Amino acid sequence: MSNPRLEINLKGIASNTKILGDYYKTKGIIICAVTKVVCGSIEIANILVQSGIVLLADSKLANIKKMFLAGVKSKFLLIGTPMLSEANDIVKYADISLNSELEVIRRLSYFAIKRKTVHQIILMIELGDLREGILPKDVESMVKAILLLKGVNLVGLGTNLACFGGVVPTEGNMNELISITKYIEIRFDLNFTYISAGNSANYEWFSAAKEIEKINQLRIGESIFLGCEPLYRKPILKLNRNIFTLVAEVTEVKVKASVPYGEIAQNFFGHKPDFPEKGLMERVILGVGLQDVLISGLNPYKDFEILGGSSDHTIINTKGNKLKVGDEVKFNLNYPALLSAMTSPYIFKEFIQ
Repeated sequence: MSNPRLEINLKGIASNTKILGDYYKTKGIIICAVTKVVCGSIEIANILVQSGIVLLADSKLANIKKMFLAGVKSKFLLIGTPMLSEANDIVKYADISLNSELEVIRRLSYFAIKRKTVHQIILMIELGDLREGILPKDVESMVKAILLLKGVNLVGLGTNLACFGGVVPTEGNMNELISITKYIEIRFDLNFTYISAGNSANYEWFSAAKEIEKINQLRIGESIFLGCEPLYRKPILKLNRNIFTLVAEVTEVKVKASVPYGEIAQNFFGHKPDFPEKGLMERVILGVGLQDVLISGLNPYKDFEILGGSSDHTIINTKGNKLKVGDEVKFNLNYPALLSAMTSPYIFKEFIQ
């Protein structure tokens, strides 16, 4: 088998998607699946659609274009803040986009008219996380301006939390979104299709809420692929948490000192390293490094200690567990590590049916 490789359990993705879809539906929320962390994988996108997803979301237009051209039978939502330079292709490949800049929406309107189509808009509102979104005080004037444009259809309002600022979705900020929605719908005689309240981080809020008003969509990625919520990384329901396994091959096994010797200067990372003295140890080198995956986001399946790495190597302390050259070592991954591994062209992707 090719190494390093990422083993991907498609059955686990299907199971997690169905469980989460059914769970959120109990209070009237439909989930759209975010394919960002899997780089718009066609194999995974098709599994998501087969598992009941009707709207796929991605932050990269290139991923949406890839899925569109591959014939994935889904509508597509661009969740990355749209670029002016991509407006023509956004209209061409995405059905909906999250927006916060009127200049961009005007550009989308221009190309939608040119293509004789209508592009759907969800207006993003800033509720504390300080990433994308307009301030609540500006929503009314922004909606008024959007409604004057042809070629675009304002189909909803949304917000995003727990990404940049780590702000927790709570009853307070969710009720603020609901209040804004009610006011805007009455003020402009609208009935929004989508009130898109956030992402996998909304799980705790959703679980605690007895009933949910207006909010009807969440954009879910991490919960589907890693089986946990991202605020405290708590496991969710009976979800599969081992869908992705990174496999690396042993390239060297040697007993060496635990502390580098000789004159010490900056290392690969640009800082002076400091290692604790642990005496001689069996140090194993794996054929995977920072050019392939975020090493700090790896968790060995067995009781090994990750000592560090460089662009092409990861060094582990076997802690008495014997390995030989050619053996394989397996790791679980957190979200940033999974993102880097899926993005890396040097890691072979093996889809397990």
